[in-house]
Amino acid sequence: MHSPPSLPIEVESSPVKPPVAEAAIAPVEDDFPITVIEARHGWQIIDARELWRFREVLYYLAWRDIKVRYKQSILGVTWALLQPLAAMLVFALFLGRLGGLGGNNVEHYALFVFAGILPWTFFGNAISTAGNSVVANERLVTKVWFPRLIVPLSSIAAAVFDFLIALGLLGILMAAYGVAPSWQILFAPVIFMMLILAAVGVGTLLAALIVAHRDFRYVLTFGVQLWMFATPCIYLPPQTFGPLAQTWLPFNPVYGLILNFRQAVLGGPFDWYALGVSSIVSLALVVFGAGYFRRVERHFADII
Repeated sequence: MHSPPSLPIEVESSPVKPPVAEAAIAPVEDDFPITVIEARHGWQIIDARELWRFREVLYYLAWRDIKVRYKQSILGVTWALLQPLAAMLVFALFLGRLGGLGGNNVEHYALFVFAGILPWTFFGNAISTAGNSVVANERLVTKVWFPRLIVPLSSIAAAVFDFLIALGLLGILMAAYGVAPSWQILFAPVIFMMLILAAVGVGTLLAALIVAHRDFRYVLTFGVQLWMFATPCIYLPPQTFGPLAQTWLPFNPVYGLILNFRQAVLGGPFDWYALGVSSIVSLALVVFGAGYFRRVERHFADII
């Protein structure tokens, strides 16, 4: 038996389609700028543009210092008044009554002292808190990047707040003694700005030194007290100093600034020599102090 012949089967061959080429994907441009953070070498001036970018950090750190200072305090911001007021009472008692200055050489000696002790209290508190600010914010400095100069600046800003609170008491004392401000009071904000610059220069310098050498913390404690007595215009009229003293005392930056701040508030002739010399020294301190701070700030996280 023979099997029937097999019939040919036609198979439709479908044409093989060529592989579809993948569409070229255009690269997407990144909308974010590339920021390169690298160490800076040498002495650098204050980068005002960088500080302005982080101005909110400065604000919140300053506000934090203010709230922490008066948190759970019974008297609250009244402490900002008690410190200069207590110093005024001490000087008025021992130098005014016992020392014979009150009513003899200075009219309204208590007001005279308070107008001098008020800006000094700001300066002393500003450099004390700014000097210890970096060490006090160790956790923040070692974990988050931001301009380190903001740390001492925020402490100085908190001291400005205390000064403005105590400034109201100065107005009350002037009204009680019947002393009316003159047109010279317009110079008071300018002189106070120079005092802020002096505090920035000294405070940033001390902050950098205290990070590297903790001994400066103890030097700062009694150094501020000695500096106050080395600024005799706070508690003595300038007429009591000799020509040699009046020539060299303005090289103490707070001497000429405090002396002329009081003259601007209470009225009286300015000591332009003292104001000029103290202002120049203050500007030099800002350049040197902030420049040294920025030079060594890259090592803070390693040695703090």
